[in-house]
Amino acid sequence: MTDHIQAAADALLGAYRSMTPIDPISPQFADAPLSAAYEIALAQVQDWEKNGDVVKGHKVGLASRAIQRQMGVSQPDFGHLTASMFHLEHAPIPRNTFIQPRIEPEIAFVLGKPLRGPGVTVAEAAAAVDFVLPSLEIVDSRISNWKIGIFDTIADNASSGGVVLGSRPSRVSDLDLRLAGCNLHVNGDLIATGAGGAVLGSPINALVWLANTVGPLGVTLEPGHVVLPGSMTQAVPVKPGDTIVATVAGLGSVTAVMEGDN
Repeated sequence: MTDHIQAAADALLGAYRSMTPIDPISPQFADAPLSAAYEIALAQVQDWEKNGDVVKGHKVGLASRAIQRQMGVSQPDFGHLTASMFHLEHAPIPRNTFIQPRIEPEIAFVLGKPLRGPGVTVAEAAAAVDFVLPSLEIVDSRISNWKIGIFDTIADNASSGGVVLGSRPSRVSDLDLRLAGCNLHVNGDLIATGAGGAVLGSPINALVWLANTVGPLGVTLEPGHVVLPGSMTQAVPVKPGDTIVATVAGLGSVTAVMEGDN
């Protein structure tokens, strides 16, 4: 199994380098537990770290019913966010960064205290958050045509791609994250609407789920790290030249600019 895991990780790493997606890997792991998919993802993270990248946070994927229906899955997953995935708001994101990008509006948590499960409660999770920011996650898949099941997306680092954070921090205590409404515009057109309650009932529940899921794996959510709890809307495909703006009630807006075909 170890050889198969490394071979799958190498195939996904090759897709990153070549910008060419690969066929789903799940048929090769038909009887394997989901823990094998996480081992494939971790092997990639370790390769990135060997090459100088640094883990700066985590994401919860597949957290809303809308995304689960869109992807044909029934449970959340998680992935790693590295320094190279973070892009400045309004700065054009190089068009060769992603293979088949989609974008999701989220409420990003920035931690002020460490969190480690199992046993983390909502109260402990809320107390560990320093502030929240509006954010846009650019999800991407190294699997052809997004033909993914739960095993494929976990192995592909939860389809992580990029992150754009807004610049206006807000305190959790000043907000009702469940009721925070979101409008997502692409090139000035309203494409999707949603609310924080779409994410496991509240984004804070996704933070609790993450801490209690990664804790038994020996992972602590560190101070200063970013946690993306999940999308408030369906994922929307984007293309070179697009400008995407998410506006979240009480948090303000965040803008991502995809570099055009110059």
